[in-house]
Amino acid sequence: MADETVTRAQGVGIPGVRDAVCVRMPAVSAYLSVLRTATAGLAARLDFTIDQIEDLRIAVDEACAMLLRQAVPGTDLVAEFELDGDEMTVRVEVSTVGTTEPRRDDFAWMVLTALADDVDAVTDSPDRMAIVLRKRRDVAGPV
Repeated sequence: MADETVTRAQGVGIPGVRDAVCVRMPAVSAYLSVLRTATAGLAARLDFTIDQIEDLRIAVDEACAMLLRQAVPGTDLVAEFELDGDEMTVRVEVSTVGTTEPRRDDFAWMVLTALADDVDAVTDSPDRMAIVLRKRRDVAGPV
């Protein structure tokens, strides 16, 4: 029975198993390499192409850089990854003093929208800011 549980937990998209990972780390740019590595590893589990993995790594890095500018010193950056079939959703969030949504006409925002399929900024409370990215695996492949 224990072997069956391990096998089920390692699969992606298995009914009854929620494929989600949460990473909490200091809101300091020096730790972003850990997040880029986690992003690549999780995207590889969904069989993303090398180009899609790199796009997602860059998008997550850019989203974090945008958030770190507003992060309260000494707090954490939280990244939540949800894997669902051929799609990954990444939510990166920090504590802020007040909330100023990212400018959607800024170059950094244009980079995000070019690299991810969906991008949104979320301010659920006055002292939290999050950016949510969604990337789908290209099932058709290159044309």
